[in-house]
Amino acid sequence: MTFRRSAPVALILAVVVIVAGAALVTSRLFAGMTDAVEADQFRTMQAIVETAIRDAENKALARAELISDLPVVRKLFAAGDRTGLNAELSKMFAGQKARHGVDQAQFHLASLVSFLRLHDPAAFGDDLTRFRPLVVAANREQVPMKGAAVARNGPAIFGVAPVLDPAGKHIGTFEIGIDYGPLLAALKTAYGIDLALYIDEALLKEFAAGVDPERLGDQNRVGKYIRFEATNAQLMTELARPEDLAVVNEPLRYVRAAQGLARGVVLLPINSASGTPLGVIAASQDFSASRAAVSRSLIWQGVVTLIAIILLAGFILVVLRGFLLRPLAVLGERFEAVGAGTPLTPITGTEKFPAEMQPLVTLYDRIRSRRTEPEKA
Repeated sequence: MTFRRSAPVALILAVVVIVAGAALVTSRLFAGMTDAVEADQFRTMQAIVETAIRDAENKALARAELISDLPVVRKLFAAGDRTGLNAELSKMFAGQKARHGVDQAQFHLASLVSFLRLHDPAAFGDDLTRFRPLVVAANREQVPMKGAAVARNGPAIFGVAPVLDPAGKHIGTFEIGIDYGPLLAALKTAYGIDLALYIDEALLKEFAAGVDPERLGDQNRVGKYIRFEATNAQLMTELARPEDLAVVNEPLRYVRAAQGLARGVVLLPINSASGTPLGVIAASQDFSASRAAVSRSLIWQGVVTLIAIILLAGFILVVLRGFLLRPLAVLGERFEAVGAGTPLTPITGTEKFPAEMQPLVTLYDRIRSRRTEPEKA
């Protein structure tokens, strides 16, 4: 192996290793930055959904407290005037349902029996003890409460307020239930997030007698859940599969391809006020922009790395051949002639040789001069 061949090869290999290593480190840094961006997107999605649910709980409770404190409502409820209560509040309920997503409104007696459902006046008199723990707790503690529940007409976000008779005695509670459907639709409109609500099918069949049976059909069944609401049912079918929803005790995050795009998905458990699992909310947002940025950066890194290797390799070859290899080759040939005793010719262009080689040039010239002196003599 000669220096002429091995030196450029070794230097070019070193350049390839160093530049490729730098590109790998840079790509890892870019990937880490992308992961951080996506983590922020996940946190934002989760915060948006959780904040919206808390706001809905507060609004439901505020409305329930406002209505339960009206003197006319307290008087009619204390008198057991179901018809009068319905006449007094039916218009209000219709307006709240149309404009604010209020889907359920119900009076409960302190004995935990349904007194009046404004959303279904014909259904009353059923015992709520077994399937409405929020109502049970609000009547037992006689304090306002809020949270999710599966009621006769389906899942909703409830606020339950105590009702006192004109003398100040506790006689029952009144609740407002905000529907999940308009809430999810509003989040999609405001933030571009697609969402779906999954409720345990067993709870719906046992407690939600007023729900349209068609909503419990096979087309909405996902494992043990029923997809009760969705802003884009086809998309959410691809993103939230039975195995994904099987165990969701805490928020879960993942990225999945759907409809040609990379989508980030957050699964949030829904529990009742007593901690009983009711279902899951799935939220999804388009992550393709950040993923495409990573792909583009990798492509450009590859191109820049290749160009850098080619340019540096070319520079090394030019420098080595022009400043080192050629002078070494010339000097090698001349000193080989010295050893062989063949005629010595002068070296031209030595002014371009590196300063470190000039002593060798001088030595060669002296040898050549000494050999030519006898010939002259």
